[in-house]
This record gives sequence, structure tokens and C-alpha cells, in this order.
Amino acid sequence: MHYQETTPRVAELAATVEARMPEMIKNTFTQILEEIPVYRDHQFVTHDELRESVATNLDYVMRTLRGSGAPDLSQASSTGRARAVQGAPLPELLRAYRIGLTEVWQRFVELTAEGGSGDLTGLVEATAAIWALIDDYAEALTTSYRDTTAELMLSNQNRRLALVEALFAGGTATEGTLWDIARVLDLSLDGTYVVVAAETPSLGQEPLPQIEARLRESNHASAWRLTPDLQMGVVSLRQARAAQVIIALLQENVTGRVGVSPVFDGLGNTARALHLARVALSSLAPGSTGIVQFNDSPLSGLVASAPEASAQLAHHVLRPILDLPGDDRNMLLLTLRAWFDCQGSTKLTAERVFCHPNTVRHRLKRISEELGRSLTDPSDIAELGTALRAFNMFPDTSHLPLPRGA
Repeated sequence: MHYQETTPRVAELAATVEARMPEMIKNTFTQILEEIPVYRDHQFVTHDELRESVATNLDYVMRTLRGSGAPDLSQASSTGRARAVQGAPLPELLRAYRIGLTEVWQRFVELTAEGGSGDLTGLVEATAAIWALIDDYAEALTTSYRDTTAELMLSNQNRRLALVEALFAGGTATEGTLWDIARVLDLSLDGTYVVVAAETPSLGQEPLPQIEARLRESNHASAWRLTPDLQMGVVSLRQARAAQVIIALLQENVTGRVGVSPVFDGLGNTARALHLARVALSSLAPGSTGIVQFNDSPLSGLVASAPEASAQLAHHVLRPILDLPGDDRNMLLLTLRAWFDCQGSTKLTAERVFCHPNTVRHRLKRISEELGRSLTDPSDIAELGTALRAFNMFPDTSHLPLPRGA
């Protein structure tokens, strides 16, 4: 508090100045409209509301200068709170207060212009009192404005996080709630998207820091949620092939495992896309670094839709190899993966695993014998391919029970 108690001379002058209140209200109101466009254009308050606010605040000022007690800053605090809710800029609010208090000061100047040394002394005292009031009013208004803005930001952030959570959870969203989610998150209800799931390096630490701002710089809207194990985001694509742009942006600062869903249409499909992004992430070895986009094939979707059953299938079919010593197991699994990736070509498989084609043939023969399945029978090949795909997605199957009859 900067204000000091009013002197008798200031109180006497203030009583005379107060008679000019209608003129001061009019001049202050007119000058605010002339100098501050946001008030002139009705952006936050009507002209009637502005005039009433000017009158109320000037009344408080004059009461203080008359010596009616310490300045009542409640109106300044109330105005700061109201304008923060309306979104009015703080500099313009402070400028409007300065215009009003300067108008009061001008009336004191006019009143004492023709007076003697006593009036000059009174003007000096009044000037000190008015500028102290300017400081007190500005401090009260600013504090109230900033406190309210912080509360609003926290409230809006909490609501935004809740809506993002609802979007990723899915299941209960109706068309109405989806529309509300889209509006608040500034996303299109029928837009084209991908979902990103990035593994957190530690509790509460973002694996993709500032990603929302970086995407915004590339004109891609997004919404993100941080959980103990994942940072998840739904990213709007201006066009389908923009997914590669998003992946390239993610790769700039990737520090762990990141999964990306297939491109999808409609915000209502976000929950399923999150599942696919998590499946893509889990296809990377724990502790590794990289980005994988989910392969949107029917078989991949089928495997991803039933994680436990798929993992049991992988364990059941591949169990003879999985039970081998580490080096043998890894060598045979690597060869089998390469064989499928190379569409059954022994020559290409040999190039992929850096060995002679005859070595590949020997390994394939051993795989067939260990698993009891033929690599020439279409049904066996389909079963092996599905099991291998499931194992790639859900590699940790050791804790799962075997299916009956296994």
C-alpha cells in the first residue's frame, strides 16, 4: 500500500473537485474510447458498462481523497477479475485507470491555477496522493487480473486434459461430446489424423518435449496427454501423406520407443488408433530407440485386436525355438523373420542375414524340424507367419499360460 492519509487541504480541494464529477466521468469515458480501440469497438464491455465502471471507480477515488479512509481497492480488484474473464488485455486496463486518475489530477490543477502559495502546496500534496493512488489501484488490478488469469488457465488446462483423456479412452463418447471435444481442442471432427505413443524415459518426463508447439509451427494441430508410462498425442494431418512429415519431425528428438498409428479419419476413431500406436511401440525391443508406424494390414489388425490370444498363439507355435539356448533361438528367429520379409527367397534371405544361401537352407530345414511345420505347406506358412507377427508385437510371452492341448 503506497497511499498515505489525506491532508486537510487535499480533502478540502477534493470536496470542491467532486462537484465536477459528471464532467470528469464524461471526459474520462470519451478519452478512453478515443485512445483505446478495444473499448471503442465493444470488444469486452458495452459503452454503458464502461461508463458505469468509470463512474464507480472515480467515486472511490474522490472518497479517498476527501479523507473517508484508506483507499477501497475492491472495485479495482473486481474490475481486474472481470476483465481477465472477458480476455481484455492488461495494458489497456492500466491505461484506462491512468486516464481516469489523470483526469482527476487535471481538475486539481485547474482549481489551484489561480491560487496562492497555499493552493500550490495543496496541489503538491494532492499530486502525491493521486500518484500513490495510481500505484495502489494498478497493483490491485494487476494482482487480481493475473490471479484470475492463472485460475482460468489452470481450469482450461484441466478441462483440456480431461477431454483428451476422454478422446483416448473412447467407448462413451457420443456425437455431441465428440463435437465439444473437437471444439475445445481446436480439432476437426471429421479430420484426418495419426496417434503417437511415446514411451516416457522416467516418471513425469516428456519423451517428446515441446512437441505440440513444434507441430503448431508446421501448421499441424494436436492434443497431448502425459501418463506415467506414455506421452500420447492425436495429430491432425492436412493431407494423408503428411504422416511422413510428422514422423520426420518426431525423429529429430526421439530418445526412446515411439509408435505411430495408421492414418485414420474421424476423431471418434482415436481410441482404436491409440491401441495400434501402442502395438507399434511394443514391436520395438525394450530399451531401444526408434519410431515404428503400425502396418495397417488385415492380419496386423487381427493380431493387434486380441493381444493375449495372439501372444498365446506365438508362444504355442514357436515354443520349440523359444525354448532353445539364447544364441540358437535368436539365430533361427532372425532367419525366419528375414525369410518372411524376403517373400521366401533364399538368396535375398542370405543377403539379409549375411551368410551363404546353403546356410539359410540348413537353418530353414532345422526350423521346420524344430517346429514340426512345413515351409512349403500354405496352411503351415500362414500359421507361422501369424505367430511370428504376434511374437514381434508381443515378445514377452513367458508369463502367459499355454492354450489347452499345447
